[in-house]
Amino acid sequence: MQNNSKSGERLARIIEDFSKLTITVLGDLIADEFIYGEISRVSREAPVLILRHRGRTVVPGGAGNAIYNLADLGVTVLPVGVIGDDEPGRMLLHAFRKKHISVSGIRRIKGRTTVTKTRVLAGMTHSTRQQVIRVDREPDTPLDRSSVRDLVFQTRGYIRASDALLISDYGYGAATPDILDMIRSRGSLNAIPVTVDSRYRTLAYSGATAATPNEAELEEGLRTRIGGDDARVLAAGKAIMSKMKLQSLLVTRGSDGMVVFQRSAKPVFIPIHGSDEVADVTGAGDTVIATYTAALAAGADPESAARLANYAGGIVVMKRGTATVTRDELLHAVLGG
Repeated sequence: MQNNSKSGERLARIIEDFSKLTITVLGDLIADEFIYGEISRVSREAPVLILRHRGRTVVPGGAGNAIYNLADLGVTVLPVGVIGDDEPGRMLLHAFRKKHISVSGIRRIKGRTTVTKTRVLAGMTHSTRQQVIRVDREPDTPLDRSSVRDLVFQTRGYIRASDALLISDYGYGAATPDILDMIRSRGSLNAIPVTVDSRYRTLAYSGATAATPNEAELEEGLRTRIGGDDARVLAAGKAIMSKMKLQSLLVTRGSDGMVVFQRSAKPVFIPIHGSDEVADVTGAGDTVIATYTAALAAGADPESAARLANYAGGIVVMKRGTATVTRDELLHAVLGG
């Protein structure tokens, strides 16, 4: 019990240092739209439900969710990304400003579509809503050279005042391995931690400090099958560490928890925090990398950073929709409250 108490106090001290940090986030800004409806009847036109509209919310998703999580953890966050000159883009800017997050690094591109993921949730009064369909709106064209140069320029400028760089790559072009190479081509990173969460190309970010793939992304990157097997995840993790020249690697495994790899130390398996009866996993990976990055920037060792990320992930999956973890919630969890 005493050891657990000391461990909690040590993790709490790391959390308390979050307010001293500034972290730059380069990534794909996404508008997560939720439309809520009450089931009215079955349509005569087709075998589908008719929903009576009950509400709509739009919150930052993708890199925007990582940004929101950092802000709620008490970190000063500097976002770099692009949006369109449309309603979802304006709503993202409004959401950031409400949390006093700087938007000067976000480029608004005329005629471009802000990446928007619309989820329609249906349910009866006083019942749990279930997602019935998702509609994605995406840009039709890749980012132009001018926009890419601006992303590089903004990131280089912010890094001078930052304790870490978080890259959130959802495949929409605002965060790519080439952009990272351009950023660090002049030694701009100043030895700060660079963490990567990439949906489709984790291995392309060789030379980053740390990465936080889930098990499925690990399988895809190595073209192998892990299937929840501990020995296979250990082999895959060691291969990724070697290929990417990482200082640490955090692999999330759903109900099997996490495993953290680091140089000159044995991998550590971490069981999930809380119940495995989750409410919603939307955006949980963003919470994990935000917490892991903040902890590394605060000087935590990879295992301690992973344990904090595990607490944060366990909290956020019990919330519905795209959610965040606050500094107070994380402190409460690590201190056993």
